[in-house]
This record gives sequence, C-alpha cells and structure tokens, in this order.
Amino acid sequence: MTTYIVVSIAGGFLFGILDGLINANPVAQRLNAVYKPIARESLNVIAGIVIDLAYGFILAAVFLLLYQSLPGVTGLEKGLSFAILVWFFRVVMSVASTWVMFIVPARTLMYTLLVGLAEMVILGSLYGLTLHPMS
Repeated sequence: MTTYIVVSIAGGFLFGILDGLINANPVAQRLNAVYKPIARESLNVIAGIVIDLAYGFILAAVFLLLYQSLPGVTGLEKGLSFAILVWFFRVVMSVASTWVMFIVPARTLMYTLLVGLAEMVILGSLYGLTLHPMS
C-alpha cells in the first residue's frame, strides 16, 4: 500500500510537470495559439495540482486493476501496454473529437498526439517499473 501511495503521488506530480513542459514551451505556445480566444488568462494552480494528484492515484489504481490482463511479461512491458491504452482513451479520442468539432490546425493536433504519447509512455513506464499487484 505504501508503494502505491508513493508512486501515485510521484505520478501525479510527474503528470503536472509534464503537462507544464508540454503546454508552456514556445512550440506549444505557438501551436496552441488557436485556443487563445477561449483560454483563461490565469490558471488555478491549486486545482491543477489536486487534479493531477487525483489522476496519479486513479491511473495507478487502474494499472493495478488491469495488470494481469495487460499484454507483456515484464512490468515495463505491461506499463507500456497500459500507456498505449490510456493514450488512446485520453489523447487520441480527445484529438479526434477536437478535429471533428473545431477548426484546429493539423500540426496542433499532431503535436497533441505525439506529446500525449510521450507523456503516457513516461507515466506507464513509472507504473510498470514500480507497481505490481500483491500475490
């Protein structure tokens, strides 16, 4: 249980750090300028931290729940399988919906797909290397 709590907190903070790196860099700022008319002027940092921590706990719990069913032999392989699964449901479906509903440049959507995949691979690797269900 202690490992789950520590890894969940680490995953939540990693989520926040990665989101910051993904969204605050100059390339992302330029690509995401299309959202400027509807973007908030400032962020609610406390809410962002709480949400990212919740994501860390939820994703770690879902990883453990699915562990035996995930493809792969090693924890890392299972973590990468989980990363692809989460990337599809979190990022790919969101990008597809955005593409259908809004006028957003293809390069912005591709950036979101690629950095979303990188983020999920990092988080999936963390979970795969550190979390294993109790026997």
